[in-house]
Amino acid sequence: MGEALERIDRLDPELCAFIEVWHTRARARSRAVDGRLPLAGLPFAVKGPTGIRSYAARRLIAAGAVPVGSTAVPGPGTYWQTWGRGAHGRTVNPYRADRTPGGSSAGSAVAVAAGMVPLATGSDGAGSVRIPAAWCGVFGLKTTNGLLPSPDRTGLATAGVLTRRVAEAEAYLRCVLDGHEEVAGARVPVAATYSPDLGFARTDPAVEAVVRAAVDRLAAAGVVRLDGAADARLSLLDPCEAWLAVRGGDRPAEAAASVRAENDRRLDAYFARTPLLLTPVTPNRPHGHEGPGPDVYSTALTWAFNLSGHPAASLPAGFTPDGCPVGLQLVAGRGADVSLLGIARAAEEALPIVCP
Repeated sequence: MGEALERIDRLDPELCAFIEVWHTRARARSRAVDGRLPLAGLPFAVKGPTGIRSYAARRLIAAGAVPVGSTAVPGPGTYWQTWGRGAHGRTVNPYRADRTPGGSSAGSAVAVAAGMVPLATGSDGAGSVRIPAAWCGVFGLKTTNGLLPSPDRTGLATAGVLTRRVAEAEAYLRCVLDGHEEVAGARVPVAATYSPDLGFARTDPAVEAVVRAAVDRLAAAGVVRLDGAADARLSLLDPCEAWLAVRGGDRPAEAAASVRAENDRRLDAYFARTPLLLTPVTPNRPHGHEGPGPDVYSTALTWAFNLSGHPAASLPAGFTPDGCPVGLQLVAGRGADVSLLGIARAAEEALPIVCP
């Protein structure tokens, strides 16, 4: 515990990942924790000022994990898609300080990426776990909608976690999910298809090249078996207006509801025959702190699965030539969270990422 707190004290003034750090409480809890518990003494961070009251945080504490602080989320007057604000200032990307770490689980991703904690809680309503995980080079999981309790009345946001390795996300799920059943490991190769754009996004060629190379490595390693047949590919309608309509809380317009229903139909048909979908997490690389620019949606490849409810993960895929981390998105059928983590673990072993 002392090592984690020392690292936070040393690194956070520059990275600004934390809103608060609970030195005294963390040390006291660490000394008192029952060593027989499955996560005894594991330091973790919680997302935002209310994260300590979340269902996931309570379950982690019951399993012996020790909360060390709350992490940065967007501050007043900032766009939630863009950046976080910690106790010392704006949260920065640990690989490129001139770039955003993504959001809204910004501080959680930075705290994990910098090695301050091995695990941090997050929530994902449009990509808020997967995007910062991708841009900070860590693993991120968005669980199936409704699998874990969520205060979001729209049903879009669900609990998630950010970790250094997939094994830590598996430990998280074991402790927060009632009736969790262990999976010995993914049976590989797993049938999958790869889409660089889901049929509508404008994906940066540099991002697409990194993800395509990672997918090819997975295929070469026997982790996935790619189906390149035209009738196996997935193309969705752009979910932007549908997501905005649902998030607005009003009854979605007929056109938006139609888009959501059609995408659900296409996804149901896809996952009825193929257990895994692979895409980039974002169509763009991390942007500057001034914002993404007009008509740029970092959420373009993630928020479809908040509307549909499917579990999705971000796995580090590599780096663009200018040193920006890129994430590979893995999407599975609804309720297949445990199996998705098994596949992610096999993929992680086949994707040794060398930092630039």
